[in-house]
Amino acid sequence: MSGAHPRHELDDVIHAPVRLSIVAALAAAEKVEFRFLRDTIEVSDSLLSKHVLTLEEAGYVEVEKAFVGKRPRTWLSLTDSGRRAFQNYVSVLQRLMTGSPS
Repeated sequence: MSGAHPRHELDDVIHAPVRLSIVAALAAAEKVEFRFLRDTIEVSDSLLSKHVLTLEEAGYVEVEKAFVGKRPRTWLSLTDSGRRAFQNYVSVLQRLMTGSPS
């Protein structure tokens, strides 16, 4: 098999449901606060942290930490590479849904 079916183009880093939820949420904004994202996609802090680390290691997500007053805050954003990867992922899904091979 040559792997010509579009499913072979799905990005394994993004494909996990929680990571897909993270990337989709970040694609809709310039920057998202960690707690807001956690609540939006309905996961625990530890699960979100684990998946954000995977996305960060892939170069798809940038993590910014700072203090607001005396409280630590974490913001997440997609990198240019992450945006391109997500756009490609969505494109592959569209091809799968329409039955288009390319």
